[in-house]
Amino acid sequence: MKKRDVAKLEEHLGYKFKDRSQLERALSHSSTVASPRLQVDQTYQRHEFLGDRVLAVTIADMLLKAFPKADEGELARRFNGLVRNETCAEVAREIGLGPYIRLGEGEAQAGGRKKEAILGDVCEAIIGAIYIDGGFEKARDIVKHYWERRMLDWTGPLRDAKTTLQEWVQGNKLPPPTYRLVERTGPDHEPEFTLNVEVPTLKSAQGKGPSKRIAEQDAARTMLIREGQWSADVK
Repeated sequence: MKKRDVAKLEEHLGYKFKDRSQLERALSHSSTVASPRLQVDQTYQRHEFLGDRVLAVTIADMLLKAFPKADEGELARRFNGLVRNETCAEVAREIGLGPYIRLGEGEAQAGGRKKEAILGDVCEAIIGAIYIDGGFEKARDIVKHYWERRMLDWTGPLRDAKTTLQEWVQGNKLPPPTYRLVERTGPDHEPEFTLNVEVPTLKSAQGKGPSKRIAEQDAARTMLIREGQWSADVK
């Protein structure tokens, strides 16, 4: 990256790196290296792993302080809404990370800088890079800056779609939902899962996502919307 580009991104982040190689690595997708063995040392994967944990503990602490009367279930649902990949991707777009992400030619031509999964991963990797470069407090500061408003303004359901579907079918004296994998597509670093949720006497519903968990939630949400139990405006 050119120095002026790095400086501009640091300005957006509100943090100046002592070791800018940490930032460059956090922006490097696996498609930029030819050998899988090099991915560990030259791409954002390990930074993302670390950033995910820093984000999680920071959000958990913020929630405990902001909602002192909330029970564990409510805290968990708020937490899941704030740390999910879609929220991280939203933050990445707010920061303007897309143009700075380093991609292989094929991934770049496929629109990788706009892909939700990549944006979310890079956002977490940036948090990890700041933690390595400046310590926990600096990483916590950027999480608080970009997530505090989202935490206070969050309007998602206090129950996730799978739990809501489970309770709804039980209330209607139906057997519990079952989830069945239909297919898995995409490369190992960016898979997409398609699953069906099935409830006896009801038409099955399908969901997709970058993990089985997300695809299950999407399938449950689709069924609930169809049955008039969930608003299509609520993610």
